[in-house]
Amino acid sequence: MITPDDAVVSPPLPDSPVHPTPAGVSPTLYNEDLAPTMRAGRTWRSYNIFALWANDVHSLGNYAFAIGLFALGLGGWQILVALGLGGLFLFLLLNLSGFMGEKTGVPFPVMSRISFGIRGAQVPALIRGAVAIAWFGIQTFLASVVFRVMIVAVFPGAKSLDANSILGLSTLGWIAFLILWVVQMVIVSYGMETIRKYEAFAGPVILLTMSALAIWMFIRAGGSIAWTTPASKTGVDMWLKIIGDAGLWVAIYGTFVLNFCDFTRSATSRIAIVRGNFFGIPINMLVFGAIVVVLAGAQYKINGKVIESPADIVATVPNTFLLVMACLALLILTVAVNLMANFVAPIYALTNLFPTKLNFRRAGVVSGVIGLIILPWNLYNSPAVITYFLGGLGAILGPLFGIIMADYWLIRRARVNVPDLYTTAPDGDYHYSSGVNPRAVIALIPTAGVALLLAFVPAFSSVSSFSWFIGAGLGAIVYLLVADRNREFTDVSGEAIAVPSKH
Repeated sequence: MITPDDAVVSPPLPDSPVHPTPAGVSPTLYNEDLAPTMRAGRTWRSYNIFALWANDVHSLGNYAFAIGLFALGLGGWQILVALGLGGLFLFLLLNLSGFMGEKTGVPFPVMSRISFGIRGAQVPALIRGAVAIAWFGIQTFLASVVFRVMIVAVFPGAKSLDANSILGLSTLGWIAFLILWVVQMVIVSYGMETIRKYEAFAGPVILLTMSALAIWMFIRAGGSIAWTTPASKTGVDMWLKIIGDAGLWVAIYGTFVLNFCDFTRSATSRIAIVRGNFFGIPINMLVFGAIVVVLAGAQYKINGKVIESPADIVATVPNTFLLVMACLALLILTVAVNLMANFVAPIYALTNLFPTKLNFRRAGVVSGVIGLIILPWNLYNSPAVITYFLGGLGAILGPLFGIIMADYWLIRRARVNVPDLYTTAPDGDYHYSSGVNPRAVIALIPTAGVALLLAFVPAFSSVSSFSWFIGAGLGAIVYLLVADRNREFTDVSGEAIAVPSKH
């Protein structure tokens, strides 16, 4: 057992405070950001977890998805049922993932070492990080489009800067993108505690803004809305569509259920996670669904058109001041979503890859720079990139989730030797074969292949909505078949090598 008395001081990373590095842990696996968090002083309570979902559920991408259901044949109550079912599934999955972080206090790349090994964990961490970096850039670009609307509303002369193209983006587009990019880089540079505070601030702002927008549209539509369109589905087709869209709703969060422990590692208790998830997922998703139904139904009643995003409505606000306020709220929202869903994961993935070179702040800079130089607007405008690269990586997240959950909950019964997650000793619990668990790899390769086939081959289009579920289920089943059940699992707290919670 490692004790604080065994600690020795090693040189800290630049811009990091001095913290004793315990003896017995490897500097290639441990630094202050990867270390488990002490239980005393954790700061993520129910409200903070709720605020995560208050922001993420109400993202522009989610609104575009849910409003699209109205256009594709689901009426108001069917949309609410689809989102409600998806919310219940997510509530269960996120509790399973969140409890792992609360117990161990470690981020996702370290959590992956339990099932994949101290070196094999790089695979799930980098896959999750690659998806997140690309979407960080894309979401920043989508926010910059809203920002451009606001700039032109306040300074009409700026419209002339929006007519040229430099590497695929206008001068005004570059200005808007870089301003938002810098804002996010500044927030991240202050660490997870600042992100927590920003999420807590942004949550009420977006809920109030979207509710006010829905009320305004309801009044514009004369106090009633269209609940359906002429293309609305009925009977068996309707129920298949509802269940399929509930599955897609869960798949949208397939990335987040994987690395939710990045946030719950600083949760005060399991009860805080359950309460935050309950009000933030099923309850908040029903509120989100009601807003979607009002926005889409009101617009359809007004002129027979189905909007694609709340940004379409914001652009029609006749009062410049109110338009600017609405745009600001959407920008606050998008930054909040980007920070939690697309910035934290690659930061931990890069820190895990180079723990002696990178810490949270420096990995944040690297992630942000990569998100800029890939010119994300060009990725967004390329269906092949979105579908095959990001979609392919996203499909693999299902099997990864299944393997990690099956190993933790069914094989180990939540017994984890946390200090051994940071040692390269050959007799360490997670050394396996040269740091890689071949059984996890054996389970991942075929199940990832199946998930990719389901996601991309047209012959399987009828079940593609469930590709994440099928991939996760197959990953869990195959891993249970090949897992080593003869090993003895010990449960050792990480408090001896833990650091004060600053995350």
